[in-house]
Amino acid sequence: MPRSIRLPVQSLLICLISTLSVFAADVLPAKSGSDYETRADHDPNGIGVFYMGREIAHVMGHQAADWLERPNREEEENTTLMVKLLSLKPGDKVADIGAGTGYVTRKMAPKILPGGSVYAVEIQQEMLDILTNKLAGVGITNVVPVLGTIEDPKLPAKSLDMIIMVDVYHEFDHPLEMTRSMTASLKVGGRLVFVEYRLEDAKVPIKLVHKTSVEQIKKEMSIHPLKFVKSLEDLPWQHVIIFERTR
Repeated sequence: MPRSIRLPVQSLLICLISTLSVFAADVLPAKSGSDYETRADHDPNGIGVFYMGREIAHVMGHQAADWLERPNREEEENTTLMVKLLSLKPGDKVADIGAGTGYVTRKMAPKILPGGSVYAVEIQQEMLDILTNKLAGVGITNVVPVLGTIEDPKLPAKSLDMIIMVDVYHEFDHPLEMTRSMTASLKVGGRLVFVEYRLEDAKVPIKLVHKTSVEQIKKEMSIHPLKFVKSLEDLPWQHVIIFERTR
């Protein structure tokens, strides 16, 4: 978009989310069978595969990485407050799933020193390359880059205090398998945190398949050894939905 064209924030966000699928990463189709349903009639911003009644959105590819580092992201999402709401403490072992360029990873990493570390998980090596370059540029050394898959984030078992996904879960091609794997990586009592655009709020200027309700997330987590803790609604456009591993 030429710099001379100035759009309202809401119009710009709608345009950006609509075009992210152009840069979608190459992923395998979701598994067939009773867990997933394929529909010919679906939202063009989704992949046509449904899980528990929710259509899965297209994945953002590394070609659109600049959007994750947009100058007005703090204003739109208040990511500083988001990280504060996580109540991180020194020594925590956390994972940032779908870490992208490391925007959120870089905010969390200093909060868990000394002794803490962040596993920054991506399925695109190109994103990890961008992430590691940015970390080196600011001197952050307590981050472990991890190349995961669409079914498994490749994290150590029963070792993490928290896993966070920021505007990511709704794009998981295999949400059932990913949640199983993530839960297995948490300590008992460890937190699984979803930051998702609020479907319940029509004023949030994001395409529908990129928005999620609290009830839908609770429904999808109900089959896992996870307990719903709370949903924080302090952010401008997003829920912070928190679960804990029970066993």
